[in-house]
Amino acid sequence: MDRPVLKLPRTKWEWGCDILGLIVFIGSIVFLVVSWSAIPEQVPGHYNASGEVDRWGSKYELFILPIIGVFLWFMMGIFERFPHIHNYPARINESNAAAFYLTSRKMLNVTKNICLALFGFILIQSIRVALGWADSLGIWFLPVFLLATIVPIIFALIKFSRIQ
Repeated sequence: MDRPVLKLPRTKWEWGCDILGLIVFIGSIVFLVVSWSAIPEQVPGHYNASGEVDRWGSKYELFILPIIGVFLWFMMGIFERFPHIHNYPARINESNAAAFYLTSRKMLNVTKNICLALFGFILIQSIRVALGWADSLGIWFLPVFLLATIVPIIFALIKFSRIQ
């Protein structure tokens, strides 16, 4: 299926989400660097569904979270640049492609930045647990994470259904 390749300018919303996601993520990395000497050798390595630590590991494992966050942000950013390759309903055509592309790109942008912020939060909370300032991610983490990643998709699907 040939879809038009459109160069749609980024919206203020997309710029704002990128800035907010990066601030939280970079802040978590700064917290890691500043706290490094105080962090004990054993840190949370994994959490269960209740947000409780179920595995401890080396403090060097804390670098895994920023690496995954950067990888996800980079890869989702690439997909964000090519909205014509996303999956759309069969009713997409030249007249409504821009609306579909923009909606899909915004959904991906919000999801990308929510994931980045969540990885930053997990990093901060893991450091806090290791330092004894907290004891878990919290029982609310998993439901909030799931809602935060599913809600933008639901909103996008609703917007897709309204595009003529």
